Amino acid sequence: MNRPCLCFLSALTLTAGLFAQDPKIQLPKLSPTVTVKQNVGLTDIDLVYSRPGVKGREIFGKMIPFGSVWRTGANASTKISFSTPVKLNGSEIPAGAYALYTIPGEREWTIIVYKDTSLWGAFGYDQKNDLVRIPATAVKLADSVETFTIDINDIRTESATLNLIWDKTKVPVKLEFETVNKALAQVESAMAAPGQKPGDFYYDALEFCLINGVALQKAAAWADQAIAQYPKAGWIIHEKAGILAKLGDKAGAIAAAKLSSATNSADGGLAQANEALVASLNQ
Repeated sequence: MNRPCLCFLSALTLTAGLFAQDPKIQLPKLSPTVTVKQNVGLTDIDLVYSRPGVKGREIFGKMIPFGSVWRTGANASTKISFSTPVKLNGSEIPAGAYALYTIPGEREWTIIVYKDTSLWGAFGYDQKNDLVRIPATAVKLADSVETFTIDINDIRTESATLNLIWDKTKVPVKLEFETVNKALAQVESAMAAPGQKPGDFYYDALEFCLINGVALQKAAAWADQAIAQYPKAGWIIHEKAGILAKLGDKAGAIAAAKLSSATNSADGGLAQANEALVASLNQ
């Protein structure tokens, strides 16, 4: 082999080695991906989706046609998971992970909870894999929202709202959860277990019953158990006062409030809470 050929082969080998290093670059994404994690009551919600922008385009009815299945974002299909069973606009959804597709309409959308989470966008979508289709009402917004947004708001113990928002359209979907009954079952089971419980446990359990207005007769008895173990716990006595007030025992509630303040006289916040409770009972 002559010398020019050897030089040519050497050059090829060097060039191949340089390209084999696979140079890495980082470029901005046109529709960046976001992960949303939200706890509501006893339920954890995980949401992963990509966020396209309006960028001067006409969105719904043109770029996103009415009546067609949409990936509800950009890039891969939007994913949503629930750690417990939930209701979406009244439809039962078991705990699990799903893709979230939609069919936009001028006034009404269809929300599709889809069993296959592996698709890129809506390519390969097959209606036979729908878990459920849910109607939802579209709301017109006065001002355009540039970046597509899915948020979880209006959070309560047993409900929240999942909002799909883009351009001048908002689509709220009501989420409902069974929280109070499940939490109360845990409290009752823990109360029935043998052994002394920490003061914080008693306080949290009593406050839960008071706020949600559940098992108040049981809560009054649990308060007595707690006070027997922690006679100087002014905040626990305050919770008992609130429970007795909800049960209609005005005299008992006032007596408990006064005892609570006397037990922890240095706690100004506790004294104010008891004074407010007594004042509300004397109105």
